Amino acid sequence: MRDFFQTVQARQSVRAYQSKPVTAEQLEAILSAANRAPSAGNLQAYGIVIVRDAATIRQLARACFNQDFIAAAPVVLVFCADPARSAAKYGPLGESLYSVQDATVATAYAELAAAALGLSACWVGAFVDKNIAALLRLRAGLRPIALLPIGWPAEQPPRMPRRALDDLAREHLPD
Repeated sequence: MRDFFQTVQARQSVRAYQSKPVTAEQLEAILSAANRAPSAGNLQAYGIVIVRDAATIRQLARACFNQDFIAAAPVVLVFCADPARSAAKYGPLGESLYSVQDATVATAYAELAAAALGLSACWVGAFVDKNIAALLRLRAGLRPIALLPIGWPAEQPPRMPRRALDDLAREHLPD
């Protein structure tokens, strides 16, 4: 188990996975981390679909504009916003924004939890929403936000450069 900053440094998008399974305990730890993610009004306006069936995962890859690497992952988590859950408290802003934020923060927590366990993942945001929804038989109103294929890494991709902090962040100074 890595400490938080080591985990953040170690995390990178991996697109090749070993055939070794993700254990039930590892998956539970990842889902528990996602469950601890902050959310607007603590509503947790999202749901997670766990996909382990290889044929379904291949179909997910097709729905993600043929990102075939997804099909090699032993498990894919599909994070879905639940706009109605957030709208009940926050109205249109909860529906259009807060539920999406809730789902994305949960995805980030899950991705970091996978990295802390020595697993790898790759955040996938390019897909055909209606195809994912139909394939997974999502209830009306749920909106797919991100897919997270997770597995044991079968590659060590080169580290991608990051923006310099002085280009990324600036301090607001009062007048």
